Amino acid sequence: MSWVEIGSEAELRELLGEVMPRAVTKERQRLHARDREWLAASPFCLIATSDEAGNCDVSPKGDPAGFVHVIDDTTIAIPDRPGNRRADGFRNILKNPHVGLIFMIPRRNETLRINGRARLVREAPFFDEMIVKGHRPHLALVVEIEQIFFHCAKSFLRSALWKPEGWAPDTLPSHAKLVKEVQTVEESLEQLESYYGEAYAKRLYG
Repeated sequence: MSWVEIGSEAELRELLGEVMPRAVTKERQRLHARDREWLAASPFCLIATSDEAGNCDVSPKGDPAGFVHVIDDTTIAIPDRPGNRRADGFRNILKNPHVGLIFMIPRRNETLRINGRARLVREAPFFDEMIVKGHRPHLALVVEIEQIFFHCAKSFLRSALWKPEGWAPDTLPSHAKLVKEVQTVEESLEQLESYYGEAYAKRLYG
């Protein structure tokens, strides 16, 4: 069977149908009290960015629940923690400020989505409120909210993401083995296993 590609929004609408009314009216531009509660309970989010040419990146961010700092009803800040220093998403934001965020709460099948414009801030008074284990962030992503809404649960229900009986973390080799197989690295497998072992969790903030 040959491929049949969709080339217009009209074709897409013919296939999918019109947007459900509730899907239209759920959009907001300011944080509701329930949005604030969700952010306070979320320990994890995904940040989607793209550069001026449309090259995309999605980066995970995580910290203890409530790590997102609410500045006001239309502005939030996400602290940055030590990582691999690639800064793919941050470099994109310097060229194109538009971002898409998805905030998750473990075992909740809905997500909170925020779209807006971002900027990088290296110092602000609210940094003192984002200290974790004695470590103050050296950088924060400040997002001016343009669109916010709760996303339905269907993808999580289909994937059974939170059901332990479906978890199979040992299906693939350890991360150290994956790194050794797919990357060019000087370290031995034993050295990588040590690096990504118990000591890895001790270097999360420094």
